[in-house]
Amino acid sequence: MRRVVITGVGVVSPIGLNAKDTWNSAINGVSGVGRISLFDPTECPCQIAAEVKGFSTEVPVGPFHPREGKTITEIASPKEARKMGRFIHFSLGSGLEAYGDSGLDQIRSKISPERIGVNIGVGMGGLGEIEAQCKVLATKGFRRITPFFIPQVIPNLASGHLSMLLDIRGPNLCNVTACSSSAHAIGECFRQIQSGLIDIAVAGGAEAVISPLGVGGFAAMRALSTRNDAPEKASRPFDRDRDGFVMGEGAATLILEEFEFAKKRGAKIYGEILGYGLSGDAYHMTLPAPGSEGGYRAMKMALSESKIPGEKVGYVNTHGTSTPAGDVEESRAVKKLFPDGDKHLNISSTKSMTGHLLGAAGAVESFFTLRCIQTGIIPPTINLENLDPGCAELGLNYTPNSAQEKKVTYALSNSFGFGGTNASLVFGAI
Repeated sequence: MRRVVITGVGVVSPIGLNAKDTWNSAINGVSGVGRISLFDPTECPCQIAAEVKGFSTEVPVGPFHPREGKTITEIASPKEARKMGRFIHFSLGSGLEAYGDSGLDQIRSKISPERIGVNIGVGMGGLGEIEAQCKVLATKGFRRITPFFIPQVIPNLASGHLSMLLDIRGPNLCNVTACSSSAHAIGECFRQIQSGLIDIAVAGGAEAVISPLGVGGFAAMRALSTRNDAPEKASRPFDRDRDGFVMGEGAATLILEEFEFAKKRGAKIYGEILGYGLSGDAYHMTLPAPGSEGGYRAMKMALSESKIPGEKVGYVNTHGTSTPAGDVEESRAVKKLFPDGDKHLNISSTKSMTGHLLGAAGAVESFFTLRCIQTGIIPPTINLENLDPGCAELGLNYTPNSAQEKKVTYALSNSFGFGGTNASLVFGAI
C-alpha cells in the first residue's frame, strides 16, 4: 500500500476564518459560542450556537491555475456565490485555502486532472436554503422559487464546485454519514490514494444548518444545551454539569498526496495518515452503544492498520460532544483501547470551543490533531470544571481548560454519528 501524507490545510470555523487563526484560538481556549444572530431565536429553548462571523465570499483567492481562460477569482464571483448554499461558501473558503497552501498549483501543468479526486463530507446540506424557499413557495407561489434552489442545497455540490474550480476530474464524491461525514471523506480518499486509483485528493467537510429548523429540530430532541445565559460556557464535554451539545458551522479541507509524489516535488508535509477505521453500532438511531462498542472497534481498526503500539499514541481528539451519554461511553472505549492511557495519553474535545460542526466536525478535528503533532501543543477541553464521575474513575488526562505542551508523534481522531456510524483516523509525524 502506498503512503499518504497531508500537504495543505484550510479552515473556516467559529473561532477563525482560516487555518492559522483557528489554531491560535484553539490553543488559547477561545470559545466561538454566542447568542444566535442568523435568526431570531427568542422562541426557541436553545438560543445559542457557534456561528462563523465575518466570512465573505468576496475575499480574493488565487488566482490559481486557469481553467477555460478564467482564474478562480473570476469564476467564484459574488454573482456566482448567490447560486450556492452557505455550506458551499464555507467549503470553497477552506478548500481554496488548502489548495493554495499545498503549492500544487505551481506544478499543475504536470499533473493529470484525472489523478486528483475530491470528497467533501456534508451531513445535512442546505437546510437554511430549504427553509427560505419553503417560505417563498408558501407566500409567493411556485414561480418565485429560485432556479438555483436545488444546486444550493444538495450536499455533493460542495465537492462539485471545488472540482470545477480546481479542474478535478478524478472521483468526485460526497460522504453523507451524519457527524462522521468528513472523517469518512478523508478516510475514503486515503484509501483511493493507497490503492493507486489517484495520487492527490481534496478531502474534508462542510456544514451550515444554524437555522430555525436545524436548531429547533435538535432542540426538540433535547440534544442541545440551553445554557442561554452563558453561551461561552455551554459546550462542556466531560463536565458533570453538561446539558447537551452546541451546534456549530464551518468547513475544513486537507490536501492528501501520495508520499513519494509529495517528497519528489518538495512539498511541505504536515503529517501522515497511518490508519482508518470505520464501523456501525447496530444499536440505536441516536445513542451510542454501551461502552461505545462500535467506536471502540473503529479506533481498534485504525490503530491496527497503523501498526503503531498503543503506548506510542500521545493524543486522542475525541468526538466529545458534551452530551450526557456520549462523553462517558467514548471515554470508556478510549480506556479499553489504551489501558495504560493514564501514563501516556492526553485526550481533549475541541468541540468545547468550536461547538459541534456536525458533518464538518471530523475534518476540523483532523486539522487540530495534525497541528498537535506538528507543534507539540495539545488543544484543551475548556469549561471542564467538575469532571464527570464516570470519566474521573478512568484516570485519563482530559487536558482541562489550558493547552499543554507535549511531544506527540502519533495521534487519533474520532467522529461518531447518528445511526451508529463511526470513523477513526490515526495520524503520525513524518
